[in-house]
Amino acid sequence: MTIAFIALFYLGLTLFSTTHVPVEAIGKPTLRAQPGSVMTRGMQVTISCEGTSSAQEYYLYKEGSPDPWQTQTPLEPGNKAKFFFPSIQENHAGRYRCYYKTQVGWSERSDFLDLMVTGFYRKPSLSALPSPVVRLEGNVTLQCVSQLGYDRFALTKEEPQKFSWTLDSQYIYSNGSFRALFSVGPVTSRQQRTFRCYGYYLNKPQVWSEPSDPLEFLVSGAPETTKQPQNMSEALTVSPPQDHTVENLIRLGMSGLILILLGILVFEACRSQRRTLTAP
Repeated sequence: MTIAFIALFYLGLTLFSTTHVPVEAIGKPTLRAQPGSVMTRGMQVTISCEGTSSAQEYYLYKEGSPDPWQTQTPLEPGNKAKFFFPSIQENHAGRYRCYYKTQVGWSERSDFLDLMVTGFYRKPSLSALPSPVVRLEGNVTLQCVSQLGYDRFALTKEEPQKFSWTLDSQYIYSNGSFRALFSVGPVTSRQQRTFRCYGYYLNKPQVWSEPSDPLEFLVSGAPETTKQPQNMSEALTVSPPQDHTVENLIRLGMSGLILILLGILVFEACRSQRRTLTAP
């Protein structure tokens, strides 16, 4: 009797939980920074965490901090929270994640967002090799150089949307400087491009130097349409035509000589046959 009562009790709890507690899949939120993730010291930045409309509270977490960096409770049902930084500084640089809480439970944590803050060290210099004039569909190498011993360099494309690439620095023994070589291309349109580069240290990878002076591409000319020879045999096939008059005369002379020799042989053969027939 007691066992049956316990079984009926747990069955009732199961039915109650399945009919009265909403079942909801809690997805991973999306984390973004506006106007961008590479910001100059002192600028205003907004980090938004987008979840679901059932979120009751949002949490912004900065890597290295034991507690949430900030929390926010939506004033009304909404699927997004915005964390505002009126003047971004060095302590704001880092890796961020966000998550939120609903009646059902906690969401997954978002993917990492790296927030870079620039303007703390001496700016490097940026140049194009061999020149900033690039042919359409051509390639160019951008060189970022500094006398400071930066561990890595970052290259950013300013328009139409900012991107960044990073490379380890290389020491140049001839002048004691540090540099990184970024290969850019092929250039597929005549749209203007503006690049800057930064230096930073591995112990603070999100704290960057002042930006280099901007470097703009000048796209000129039409794309290359003539295929360049890849090896010597191909190069020979595209060499300019030559005058074969002498060779043709030699061939004609040889042909005539062969005909004369054949005629002599036929004549001698006929004469030998006549001698044989007239012999007693």
